Amino acid sequence: MSGLIDGILGVSPALAYTLVALLVFAEDALFIGFVIPGETAAVLGGVVASRGQVQLGPMVGLVVLAAVVGDTVGYEVGKHAGPKLLDTKGLKRHRDKLGKAQDFLRRRGGSAVFLGRFIAFFRAVMPALAGMSRMHYPRFLAFNAAGGLAWGVGFVLLGYVAGNSYEAVAKTVGRDITAAVVVVAIIGAAVWHVRTARRKRRAAAD
Repeated sequence: MSGLIDGILGVSPALAYTLVALLVFAEDALFIGFVIPGETAAVLGGVVASRGQVQLGPMVGLVVLAAVVGDTVGYEVGKHAGPKLLDTKGLKRHRDKLGKAQDFLRRRGGSAVFLGRFIAFFRAVMPALAGMSRMHYPRFLAFNAAGGLAWGVGFVLLGYVAGNSYEAVAKTVGRDITAAVVVVAIIGAAVWHVRTARRKRRAAAD
């Protein structure tokens, strides 16, 4: 892992953009998140920008786009591959986690797509599970885009602020910071649900 990190930090700007975007995309589209967490790539994108090797704005845009497109590909893979996907050797090892992810998706629907973006294992499998469950695509896309935007902007900026302290951040990001983001996201989702319910009640009363 350290060799890959040092490699990304030492390449040309064009290649840095490409590698970071591909790693973020592949986490959800090709399920490599079990090996290389997408937030590590996003943080590294911010670190490269902090060193002046690339522009921060384009890096943020590419990470967000790669996250959203990767999730969309993962959704289509789940939709068309179906149960065959769950029978693969790699996923059979994670039956318990998959069961929790499926239960989370059944209970929370679109919110699970958004919140799953901030949990490493869920981020890798939630799009495919949403496709397998035949979640209405426009609904999936809305929560996917919201999650990709919040996640991409947050972790790239985190790397940008961290600068040369990226190794410590990369270790922490999978635990404390992600947990904090999830808590904030849950609170935000709860507020959104309450407001939506109020609007429906007002509309019904009118």
